Amino acid sequence: MRGAPGIALVLALAVEAVLPASAAPPPPVRRRAVPSPAPVVDEGPLEAVLETAEGAFVIRLLADVAPRHVRYFAKTARAGGFDGTTFHRIVPRGIIQGGDPLSKDPAKKALYGTGGLGVLKAEFSTRPMARGSVAAVLRPRDPDSAGNQFFVVLSDQPSLTGKFTIFGEVASGMDVVDRIGETPVDGDKPQRRVVIQKVTIRALAAAPAPSPSPSPVP
Repeated sequence: MRGAPGIALVLALAVEAVLPASAAPPPPVRRRAVPSPAPVVDEGPLEAVLETAEGAFVIRLLADVAPRHVRYFAKTARAGGFDGTTFHRIVPRGIIQGGDPLSKDPAKKALYGTGGLGVLKAEFSTRPMARGSVAAVLRPRDPDSAGNQFFVVLSDQPSLTGKFTIFGEVASGMDVVDRIGETPVDGDKPQRRVVIQKVTIRALAAAPAPSPSPSPVP
């Protein structure tokens, strides 16, 4: 929903100081150094634990595929931006869609699907849009409009490959995702609220090193 753009008129008056002939020139203005932005710190592999009314599932975040989307998702989750949002759109055997900050408020149901977008530019890839993929929602015909909203794929969707930024994959709890996908719907609107209670970001546990092979007995 678009509002009329505000128009601001800024009037600036340049004022030149007049100094007596004998006046000493003013001392030079010392400008404070502006610190450089902090470098982006590589935190290593991350995963997100989504706690929902139907149970919990884990998303492995793919920083090597979509680093900006992963950083934004992690930042939003750590700020509690997903807590209390819902899966407001469900396409049976297709996708579940959530993360809209407007979905925290039941009174704004008519606006669900419009909030939290227009933040990120696309990071498309050739990664297949396979079952369990997690991708960013876009506004229609605007590839650079991703933000808070995301969807999880319930079945392979090859026609969507390369058209949406994939930034994660379900690592565990796909049965929970399927259960959410079975929520009764009117069209693609769930008949009851499926709330994302909390999203926690954690470091991806390293796989244990293989045990050394036993030495042969002479």
